[in-house]
Amino acid sequence: MAATLTSDCSIALPKASVHADERVPSRRRITPEAGHALEVLGHAIEYLTEEFVESGAEFSARNAQLEAVRMLMGLNRQVYFECPVLPTLGQKIRAALHLHTA
Repeated sequence: MAATLTSDCSIALPKASVHADERVPSRRRITPEAGHALEVLGHAIEYLTEEFVESGAEFSARNAQLEAVRMLMGLNRQVYFECPVLPTLGQKIRAALHLHTA
């Protein structure tokens, strides 16, 4: 699946898989190191995006600034998704009940 910005520029987006436990937005345990990396990457993405918009440049698949933003966004997602998912309250309760019934 791709989101098209203009006729000559598209960005591939991963397909979202929905499992029964993933219907509720999940929270992640973000370490201080991962949090710092996400903060730095976020600032870099914001800076390059604002610079691109203010320059008035055209959207193009070959634009180096847009490619840099895309790469930084990919790294941002990678850091975020490497953080472990925290179980929801419902998952914790189900796990506790299964322990006591076994």
